[in-house]
Amino acid sequence: MASDEHACPKCGQPVETVVKRHKTLGAWVPVWVAGPCRNPKCEAYAEDGAEHAEQQEQRDTPTTKNS
Repeated sequence: MASDEHACPKCGQPVETVVKRHKTLGAWVPVWVAGPCRNPKCEAYAEDGAEHAEQQEQRDTPTTKNS
């Protein structure tokens, strides 16, 4: 396993690398992180579409402004 590859913290199998982003000094910066585990026998297993559903819930949650 190369140093730029990620592994599941629970089962140790390689996982894909995904790109997320965060804002730094007003600019969105890419961050490469470990993706979800696809091993069905692992306790950290993520089914297909689970990540998409989580993102959809975050978008549907209304935000409030403090005036």
